[in-house]
Amino acid sequence: MSEKQKPEVGSLSWFDLTIPNAEEVRDFYSKVIGWKYQPVPMEKGKYNDFNMIAPESDLTVTGVCHARGVNKNLPAQWMLYFTVKDLDKCIEECNTNGGKVVADAKEMGNYGRYCVIEDPAGAVCALFEPA
Repeated sequence: MSEKQKPEVGSLSWFDLTIPNAEEVRDFYSKVIGWKYQPVPMEKGKYNDFNMIAPESDLTVTGVCHARGVNKNLPAQWMLYFTVKDLDKCIEECNTNGGKVVADAKEMGNYGRYCVIEDPAGAVCALFEPA
């Protein structure tokens, strides 16, 4: 990922949905919104999550994911990913300031790292540090 491609620190860089049955919900949004989908092999091809594609531009706009593997303990909700500069420092600040880590930091291949946090009010989001 080049410097020009990296999302701005502090910006909303991605969002996806993690639920028990990704195929059912994938099909729901395909019919309701018109999204096309592309499978994303997970856990060495054991199952697929899905990139959802805008029907007119063919741009990937979001993901629909199974609550399995690295996502198995996440609540069923639309997850927002905010870009951060230093994930480890943000985790430390979260813990120091009344939040908690819901899912520990994980590698996303060549893309970077992320974790899921809960703020003091109980709202959940992901923090993403680009590679």
